[in-house]
Amino acid sequence: QVQLVESGGGLVQAGGSLRLSCEASRRTVTNYAVGWFRQAAGKEREFVASITWSFGNTNYADSVKGRFTISRNNAKNTVYLQMNSLKPEDTAIYYCASGAYSGSASNQYDYWGQGTQVTVSS
Repeated sequence: QVQLVESGGGLVQAGGSLRLSCEASRRTVTNYAVGWFRQAAGKEREFVASITWSFGNTNYADSVKGRFTISRNNAKNTVYLQMNSLKPEDTAIYYCASGAYSGSASNQYDYWGQGTQVTVSS
């Protein structure tokens, strides 16, 4: 089992920044990659970004390219999501997830955190 704990959410004005953190209890072959997803009220969960522990390969949703940056600190078993130029439509609960494969589909990830709320005011 792998436990994931997110932190860093909050309330920010449009145009502002937040950095989310996702700390994993351990890294194994079963959690090769970490992804960030988000779910806004009344909407389906959507992919935001992903990164692999070993090579740091990244992938982003088109809606966040150029504004969000995913990174990792292997020594701390932590993945970060730096979010800049935030928009009201970025408001959602943000979840980190970990799995054996890197991708944009939620069913590729086996372990999920509890989520952290991000609210962007206009």
